[in-house]
Amino acid sequence: MFEHIVLTGFADEIDSSLDTQMQVLDKLHMNHIEMRGVDGKNLVDYSKDEAKEIKRRLDERGFLLSAVGSPLGKIGILDDFAPHMELFKHTVELAHIMDTPNIRMFSFYMPQGWDIAEYRGKVMEQLGSFADYAETNDVVLLHENEKGIYGEMADDCAEIMKHFYGEHFKAVFDFANFVQAGQNTMEAYELLKPYIAYIHVKDALYADGSVVPAGYGDGQVKEILTRLREDNYTGYLSLEPHLSDFTGFANLEKDGRIERKLSGEEAFTLAHASLVKLLEEIYK
Repeated sequence: MFEHIVLTGFADEIDSSLDTQMQVLDKLHMNHIEMRGVDGKNLVDYSKDEAKEIKRRLDERGFLLSAVGSPLGKIGILDDFAPHMELFKHTVELAHIMDTPNIRMFSFYMPQGWDIAEYRGKVMEQLGSFADYAETNDVVLLHENEKGIYGEMADDCAEIMKHFYGEHFKAVFDFANFVQAGQNTMEAYELLKPYIAYIHVKDALYADGSVVPAGYGDGQVKEILTRLREDNYTGYLSLEPHLSDFTGFANLEKDGRIERKLSGEEAFTLAHASLVKLLEEIYK
């Protein structure tokens, strides 16, 4: 539909059931998933044999994975790293089974009132363990900016990229997460654009951090998507709606009468429609 762009998303926000996820994605003419939750469990919590069965079900319906939406790096920097490294190795095996090189990951939660200088060395050491293993085992780590982790602000994400960026370590750009951290998204984009290989599409408001459909918040989504096109970005735009509690849905309806919590399908469909509208304006 759009030049060299593939729409994907966190289908577990539609429903926990993989079958329901695929049914809704079919309606939206999408055939890629950033797989996180499957039938009530995170993909990384399944055995290799169970993952093979999930892959069989995807193959039957013609679905592909854009990435494993793993929770890797979402532990405290002071937590025991050894079991997490074992989970990472298992996730790499699952990525191979699922036929995707891409694994979304993070850079560890910081203690309250943290001093960046105090934990920088430990963060880089642990990320280095991930990066070395990724290179040896031919997967691509996609580091996501997220509030509360070391790579929360653009400067810190850039520091991580300067250490590890390469064929097996790249950046995810998440609009809403930067807004929630108080980061100007255009400044973040300009700083990180040499490293960006994957986009998470959700928007948010600076006022209270609430997530809204793409283009309705402070994430400068349309402006940055336009820059991405101008900069010849090719790859995935991944929907991560987080809209089940979106109370502003009434304002998007012509009659203004819908004031209720959205179902997973409604939230994902709204997120998809908002993104497609922006893309149609950009690519017209």
